[in-house]
Amino acid sequence: MRSLTRRAWLLTPLLVLGLCATCPAAAGTASVMVGSKPFTEGVILGEVVRALIAESGQPVMHQAGLGGTRILWGALLAGEIDVYPEYSGTLTREVLTGQQVETTARLGEVLAGLGLRMSAPLGFRNTYAIAVPEGLGGRLRLRRVSDLRDQPQLRFGFSNEFMDREDGWPGLRERYRLAQQDVRGLDHDLAYRGLAAGQIDATDVYTTDAEIVHYGLRVLTDDLGWFPDYQAILLYRADLEQRAPKVVERLRRLEGTIDEPTMAALNARVKLQGETEQQAAAGFLRERLGLAARAQPTGLWQSLRDRTLEHLGLVTVSLTAAILVAVPLGIAAARWSRLGALVLGLVGILQTIPSLALLVFLIPVLGIGWPPAVVALFLYSLLPIVRNTHAGLLGIPLPLRESAEVLGLNRGAQLRLVELPLAATSILAGIKTAAVINVGTATLAALIGAGGYGQPILTGIRLDDTALIMQGAIPAALLALLMQALFNWAERGMVPRGLRPRSAAAAPPAG
Repeated sequence: MRSLTRRAWLLTPLLVLGLCATCPAAAGTASVMVGSKPFTEGVILGEVVRALIAESGQPVMHQAGLGGTRILWGALLAGEIDVYPEYSGTLTREVLTGQQVETTARLGEVLAGLGLRMSAPLGFRNTYAIAVPEGLGGRLRLRRVSDLRDQPQLRFGFSNEFMDREDGWPGLRERYRLAQQDVRGLDHDLAYRGLAAGQIDATDVYTTDAEIVHYGLRVLTDDLGWFPDYQAILLYRADLEQRAPKVVERLRRLEGTIDEPTMAALNARVKLQGETEQQAAAGFLRERLGLAARAQPTGLWQSLRDRTLEHLGLVTVSLTAAILVAVPLGIAAARWSRLGALVLGLVGILQTIPSLALLVFLIPVLGIGWPPAVVALFLYSLLPIVRNTHAGLLGIPLPLRESAEVLGLNRGAQLRLVELPLAATSILAGIKTAAVINVGTATLAALIGAGGYGQPILTGIRLDDTALIMQGAIPAALLALLMQALFNWAERGMVPRGLRPRSAAAAPPAG
């Protein structure tokens, strides 16, 4: 028992570190929070805004690639971010549908009623368009979107958001009466690689994408005028005018300063020339606004340290909470069969909910960042621990249970001194399984601004940078192995020697 206590205390610093790493205060005390969508142009514009605000001395942070339109819109309304780059067409056709927003003045009125403001246009349009490889377009004589109507065999690969947007594929298909059946959703940046590999024949593009020229694509004319006017703007909270009026003045300096060739060049500097979004943003501010902006790239080891602390915090806090809840649930499930069926069924259902869906479900209640990520990881950790605790207790031979009763031990003493030690190996196996699942699933937390190893993975996918992907994938795999080794070490102190499973080499010879 003394060894068990000592081992448990040695695990305490890991929990404390996790709490400190996961706590929002650890991220800083920025008074202005900038958000951006998870595509290169959105992140560049977010960095331009961040650097412009930071140059004035105002504390500011940028939640880069935070999520799609709905996530950012919800975060802005909830006050979790203060400003993010948006497009007028997205507001009128996707966000504010049904409110008859037909003019810029009307759009401003509707936003004001929600406690929001928008800047004047930044100077460029980034309109949706449909593009095909130049060779295919020439062979099939594709010039307009209407021409696709006569080519039902073509394979379409659209960005996931475009697949469901009001101004995306559903409306486009209806307006142009398109009959294509092979239509799939995928990441926007992966779609270009799919075109290059010949796996799809057409995709949605943003007209300022650098990849249009790089991959030799033909942009089809929107001859029926389906896509609205997508003027780039900055959307921000109205209370920012009172909290930080100088910030709003800074934001207005960007109005009319970025034309379409400039935005396309900025995208190319990141996607094709290997610059970071911070470097591209700083270069723009120096060249166009004359500001002494300097990119401060994060070194590899500093980035690895930060991502490790974030990931370790998410895993440690959620796993610890799961252990504290799941072990008692497993004990109750083993003791009362009807309750056991209900508990096992419930945690089993939770395990079947897709990770991304669960994160999105939690955002309206818990916001963005670490709270929904920790809760989602906690829920996914319950099943293996509950199930193994339940199985371990029910697997104790009946004679051993009866021996404990004969000794006169009450139910609590039987559980503490006999049943839990006998079931400890099974319980720890469940915890180890939950820990490994937790480490892998935590990479998805980066999708909602919780950081961790998922951040370099998502950025690497967006930039087609294998080295950057490996900066997240390899440490995540090593952390999973480390967690497993840690619980193997703890098992030697928590499970009596005679109850530990023996390896084949240590087992006595047969006969």
